[in-house]
Order: sequence, then C-alpha cells, then structure tokens
Amino acid sequence: MTTLPHAFQLQGKKGLVLGLANEHSIAWGCAQQAHAMGADLVTSCLNDKARPFVEPLTQALGLDLQTCNIETPDDLQHLVQYAVGKLGRLDFVIHSIAWAPLQDLHGRVVDSSSVGFARAMEVSCHSFATLAQLCAPHMTEGGSLVTMTYLGADEAVPHYGLMGPVKAALESLVRYMALELGPQNIRVHAVSPGPIPTRAASGIEAFDALMQNNIDKSPLRRLVSLQEIANLSTFLCTDAASGMTGQTIYVDAGSHAVA
Repeated sequence: MTTLPHAFQLQGKKGLVLGLANEHSIAWGCAQQAHAMGADLVTSCLNDKARPFVEPLTQALGLDLQTCNIETPDDLQHLVQYAVGKLGRLDFVIHSIAWAPLQDLHGRVVDSSSVGFARAMEVSCHSFATLAQLCAPHMTEGGSLVTMTYLGADEAVPHYGLMGPVKAALESLVRYMALELGPQNIRVHAVSPGPIPTRAASGIEAFDALMQNNIDKSPLRRLVSLQEIANLSTFLCTDAASGMTGQTIYVDAGSHAVA
C-alpha cells in the first residue's frame, strides 16, 4: 500500500465539523474521511433529538460529539470554545449546515416570507461568517474554512427555490472571507456537490427527478458518492491545497459544465 505524501494528510491537524445528521450526511462523510487521514476532531449535530442518529457513528471512531443549534443564542460560541479547549487550536473547519422553513422552500421565491428568508439566510449563510469570526483567532497556524453549496446558486434549478439565492449569497461570502482572512493564511472554499440523498435534501420537492436529471445530464452519467464529496472537502483542508482560496469547487460528475 502506497503512503500518501505528508501534504495530502491531516496527521496532527485539529478540526471542527458541523452538521452531522446521520450516516448519509455530508458532514459525517467529511468527519469520517478526516479521521482516516489522521485529524483530531470535534463534531456537532443539531440537538439531542438528532444525537441517537449520530452518536453510534462518532462513538465507533472515538470522535467527540457536541450539539449546536445555530439559531440558539451562544450555541455556536460555546461549541467553538469547547473545541478549542479540547484541541488546543483549529486548523480546519467544515460547515455543512443548511435549512429553510418548508413553507418558504416549497413555494415561489417571490412568495417567500421575509421571516423565512431571513431564517434561511442566517442558518445557511451568515452562520458561516459567524463561525469564521469565532474560529479565526484560534487558527494560529493558518488553515481552511469549508462550506457546502449547490449549482442552484448559479442557475435557477426547479424546486430549489429559496435556497438558490441563499447559496448565491454564501458563495459570495466565501470570496469576501477569502480576501479578509488571507493575510492570516486562512483559506476559504465552497464545495458544490451534485445531488445526493441526504436528510437535508429530502425537504426539496421532486428531488428524485433532480437526481435523475443529474445522471442524464452529467458527462459521467451518474451521481457522485458521499466519499467523493468527502475526498474533495478534506483535500481542501490539507497542506496540498495551500495555494487555493476563494473558490467554489464542483464535485458533481461534471453536471455544472453542461448546458
């Protein structure tokens, strides 16, 4: 078995992964891969209701699992303080959190409520900025901040609705964060996976049709796997990606490149 060069490993790196929901969640795939690459981790799920679906996974790998609800005051701050206390510093953070009220998500964007739009923006977009503000002082050796987006940020995808503008804001946020945090050697990226059947995706109407369209349209004629998404996300946290920042990077079997 060939050993990867050190630059492609996470040995000795300290990371925080937010958004674990179950064995199909992108955050879990990333946590699993980062652990396999040698990282020391703290992970989070939404609340105690979500814990039974996640804890058996994290316990099997000996990973520390905390709860964090972005909409609960001080939850995010407490999570970061705990992670830093446990790990000593942070080298990378993976943010895999997105949510919108179903009524607003399933309706037309023009009919969305200001309250629902604001909540979707806070949870799915602004929380990444808040996370960066809290984590950056503890990324004393530089590092990476990674979030998850989708093609619907750049194109109007049927049934993606409200999340399209929210993800577009998130991708813009990534570029500005990269500019602002670059002098601290902190790199910022958005990973844009193709559709896969996660719990978050289950809230999108006609999601099966969306997946089938991706299969029909993409040059590779298939969906991507959770492992492939995790591979890209964790690569961006390694020293091998040290010259990259401010990008939205697709892992979608090439679907984004085809009209």
